[in-house]
Amino acid sequence: MKAMVIEKFGGVEVFHEREAPKPAVKAGHVLVKVAATSVNPLDAKMRQGYFQPITHPFPAILHGDVAGVVADVGEGVSRWEVSDEVYGCAGGVGSYQGALAEYMLVDAELLAHKPKKLPMRGAAALPLVAITAWEALIDRAKIREGQNVLIHGGVGGVGHIAIQLAKWKGAKVFTTVSSEEKGAIAKDLGADELIYYKKEPVEEYLQRCTGGAGFDVVFDTLGGATLDVSMQAIAHFGQVVSILGGSTHDLSPLFKKNGTLHMVVMLAPLLSGNGRAAHGKILETVADLVNRGVIRPLVDERDFSFRQVGEAHGRLESGKALGKVVLSSPWHG
Repeated sequence: MKAMVIEKFGGVEVFHEREAPKPAVKAGHVLVKVAATSVNPLDAKMRQGYFQPITHPFPAILHGDVAGVVADVGEGVSRWEVSDEVYGCAGGVGSYQGALAEYMLVDAELLAHKPKKLPMRGAAALPLVAITAWEALIDRAKIREGQNVLIHGGVGGVGHIAIQLAKWKGAKVFTTVSSEEKGAIAKDLGADELIYYKKEPVEEYLQRCTGGAGFDVVFDTLGGATLDVSMQAIAHFGQVVSILGGSTHDLSPLFKKNGTLHMVVMLAPLLSGNGRAAHGKILETVADLVNRGVIRPLVDERDFSFRQVGEAHGRLESGKALGKVVLSSPWHG
């Protein structure tokens, strides 16, 4: 089969096309003919070599997000049939080949039916970010109607889905943005209040938005200094959920408020093998919400082919993309 691979870590130029062995279907798995994938910051970090211990071995086929059609079904799989349209976040780490190829072998539990209202490109934008936002807000924070929820980075990949999930649950949604253009997008997605974080420090927006009481839930999608701000911003007995934890922090603001800190590692089931079925179930619910018009992916205006994967990574890293950067397979047919 055809694939876009890397044989060393580095810049966007390391991708190249080559022939690779077509995976043989095995028990508990399905073979997916790949139609589309998307670029997540994790994919760029893997290309650069930041996560070498968990990256698919050289010649590495990267990218976890996939949308496509079931081409073959392994022994013991009753849920899927050949020609089913599916989507999921299912590879590019450990021994699991990623989506930048003609075919991808996928654990059947990780997949869900592609939302009927979306083309393959739209579906490929969703898996990693939707699962992450769901695990953070629904599974961990258990947000509920009437709560004040602050989402940092509301127009980012995870953030834009988080806004929509929080509104679906009946929360009042506040979000941080960097520009009026992004603020308009966040409002269109359902945000109730905007916080222009470059102009308004945490002390000021706490007073303006909550009368100084703080937020019931703060979702940190950015890490670093944003996690410190998040701990300052919660109400007494509030919760902080973060998806980036590779730095050192003073937890005393959390301690003073009897707060709770949750850390979400979306890749854990894929790497450990534990809890994979939960990801498939989340994506089935997300597909239903998409079909009902509750959730929609924000997709960048640029369209890329797999053969332009270096350009797609460059688009993400430039900071110019508005929404998920998506690529279509030139071999799907």
